[in-house]
Amino acid sequence: MENQENHTENQEFENKTLDDAVPEPTIDTDTLTADQDIADMDAAQEADKMAEACKAWQDKYMRLSAEFDNFRKRTLKEKMDLIASGGEDVIKAIIPVVDDFERAIAALDGKEHVAAECEGVRLIYQKFLDILKSKGVTPIDALGKPMDVDFHDAVAKVPVDDAEKKGTVIDVVQTGYMLKDKVLRFAKVVVGE
Repeated sequence: MENQENHTENQEFENKTLDDAVPEPTIDTDTLTADQDIADMDAAQEADKMAEACKAWQDKYMRLSAEFDNFRKRTLKEKMDLIASGGEDVIKAIIPVVDDFERAIAALDGKEHVAAECEGVRLIYQKFLDILKSKGVTPIDALGKPMDVDFHDAVAKVPVDDAEKKGTVIDVVQTGYMLKDKVLRFAKVVVGE
């Protein structure tokens, strides 16, 4: 019996000790709510920061995309311009030869003993002009046209009696040439005044 009492006491002691050792958890709702509010605020701030970063990256991407598109268009335009006027320097160097042909034909013209040579020079000259024309080179038609500073370079002014000829090209000293829509060499002209 003593043994049984002792056992009951031990059990009560153990129960009491366990109950005393592990107190019942108490939840402070005020602290929990405040901690949760802080966590919610931190999460909201983090979300705002991420949204701002996302907007910044989107803006950077859009700008970079637009810049690349502009670069692509500019490069394509430069290529087209280069193709269109690729031989411009060569053609500019050849144009004085056309002038020499014109002077040679003018010098040979009217001399009967060199009629065959003159005809040969004319054929070469015409072939040369045809090649230039196939490359997009055309002479500037100036004689009898109003003076235009975009195409003509006035080297002299001559008084004229006819009022209609004032401001018009009376003589062409040197023929001007264009490569497609670009002036290679301005026509040197004499203008009526």
